[in-house]
Amino acid sequence: MSLTQIYNTGYEVIFVAFSGIVLAQFVKCLLHLIVKRSLDLRLFTTTGGMPSSHSAGVMGLSTAVGLIKGFDSIEFAIALGYAFIVMYDAAGVRRAAGKQAACLNKIIMDLYKQDLAEAGGKLKELLGHTPMQVLAGAIFGIAYAYCVHMLLS
Repeated sequence: MSLTQIYNTGYEVIFVAFSGIVLAQFVKCLLHLIVKRSLDLRLFTTTGGMPSSHSAGVMGLSTAVGLIKGFDSIEFAIALGYAFIVMYDAAGVRRAAGKQAACLNKIIMDLYKQDLAEAGGKLKELLGHTPMQVLAGAIFGIAYAYCVHMLLS
């Protein structure tokens, strides 16, 4: 199956969603390289950071569904509802969990005098996103889905 054969099918939606996530993770590494002047390939497989790959994926999925089925369709409404839940979670719940992890790491470091291994290791702090990172990911996903759809047509 060639890429042009996936045009206006569910395969286009799946392709946009997953490749949008991968591309957003690549952009995250590229931005880190530009801003921090260091290459950190671990960012490619981690959560958090700019842009939100979760937001890029779900908004790309929603946009692809809208372009194929229509922005007044039930399918688009379901996809958009799903996208809002994922983005709310990324900027709300997961971000709060990351802040709590940072506080707990500080407490553990104070208690164990910098020996985190004794306490079971450092908790992951970069879990969620700022609202700006979520917005950037959403815009990226929308633009990416539109570009892919136009390229396939």
